Amino acid sequence: MKKLIILIGIGIVCANVANSQNDVDAMRYSQLTFGGTARFASMAGSMGALGGDMSCLSFNPAGIAVFRRTELSFTPTFVSQSTSSTFNGYNSSDSKFNLGLGSIGIVAAIPLKPEKSGGWEFFNLGFAYNQTNNFNNRINVQGYNKSSSLLDSYVSAANGHTSADFDAFSTNLAYQTYLINPAGGTQYSHVLQPNYGELQHKQVDMKGYMGEGVLSAGANYKNKVLVGATIGIVKLRYKESSSYTESSDSTAGFRSFTLNNSLTTTSTESFNLKLGVIVKPIDWLSIGAAIHSPTQLTLTDKYSSSMTSDVDTNGTALSGSQDSPKGTFSYTVTTPWRAIGSVGFILKKNALINVEYEYVDYSYAQLHSTPNVFSDVNNTIHNKYTATGNLRAGAEIRMDPFAFRIGYAYYGSPFKDGDNANANRMSYTTGVGYRHNKFFMDLAYVFTKYTEYNYLYDSPNLPSVKNDYKASSFMVTVGVKF
Repeated sequence: MKKLIILIGIGIVCANVANSQNDVDAMRYSQLTFGGTARFASMAGSMGALGGDMSCLSFNPAGIAVFRRTELSFTPTFVSQSTSSTFNGYNSSDSKFNLGLGSIGIVAAIPLKPEKSGGWEFFNLGFAYNQTNNFNNRINVQGYNKSSSLLDSYVSAANGHTSADFDAFSTNLAYQTYLINPAGGTQYSHVLQPNYGELQHKQVDMKGYMGEGVLSAGANYKNKVLVGATIGIVKLRYKESSSYTESSDSTAGFRSFTLNNSLTTTSTESFNLKLGVIVKPIDWLSIGAAIHSPTQLTLTDKYSSSMTSDVDTNGTALSGSQDSPKGTFSYTVTTPWRAIGSVGFILKKNALINVEYEYVDYSYAQLHSTPNVFSDVNNTIHNKYTATGNLRAGAEIRMDPFAFRIGYAYYGSPFKDGDNANANRMSYTTGVGYRHNKFFMDLAYVFTKYTEYNYLYDSPNLPSVKNDYKASSFMVTVGVKF
């Protein structure tokens, strides 16, 4: 099975086959973002050496040992995403708004008696949910193409075969709707050949999320060494609906065709382990480190396709319509290891600064099935992607009862070479917080942007699509301490 890629960001299924899995799936679920609480987001997810926030349970679990009071918090999120696309000199755009849950959880701070516990001051437990990815977006691409058609790929797949062998999700759709026809023996042609110049139009609507429930525990030794561990239970849901159309007013025998694809991916519970430590050699300095195990995501794809056409054969108008069967396929995606190092500064207890570096080697992501059909895909992942570093920095100034925050995050491109070698993602963050007695509220704004290049379908003559992605996220955290 082969999936031809169209636009991406967080991974988009191709224009002509929605019933397969490849390297795009591995990247979609391996590239994570910093969701969570508003305080964490307003510092660009950079709190690995500071701790004391619900989101730290998913990044450096040693941060749970900073809590000295039991805390309960809830964070709704509001996200507006847009994509501007340029194809063959033609510009188009689309956008989407959605509501989500960034974080919800409770940390129980359990004080100990240091004189009886050998210097251990707190043992803390936490239960939370933190969002780690948001798949919601819309993409709209259109432009005239004088060099190729999606129908070229169907003819290529059909040549050398009889119609009984055609893929029910791709080639057979075009064959049954009069778009490709026999040209002698087992050779075929399509209705556009050799007259290209049609308008190509692709719309994609994506929905879904990725997040993890966490069970964390941590301990504080003389407020000098803090350790923690998290068991993450990852869940995701991804749904994509796409419509691809080619139309022409000038090509004899051809008016238009439309391909519709539908894909829904769901997971069963998948687990990972995170270990972390924070060391405070002096009062104003904290050093943090964390390591995340791979997550083996157990996924099930449900997919279907349909095609309609409007053609003219020897003066006879023909309208074709064909539906594929409904397909199901189960497989696993194993995400790469992650390592995070952090340095935090506490300045007179009125200001906090944290800088951290995250290392991820995306070339070690893998797909598997039983029996395993992904050897070629895994080779592609290893050759196409690379190790990268992600840098996050955040600062907080306290002017009781308020706190003001800013942050910046830089995520290196996972692509080894080509146009996308510079597909780095950047986020600019800010926020404000209020704390009074047992109540607190935080607000955050995150602006993210990046650019990637992809293709509407697989063809040596096809221009790339430039996609400029932007997202504005608003988060509100409400919490109590007791």
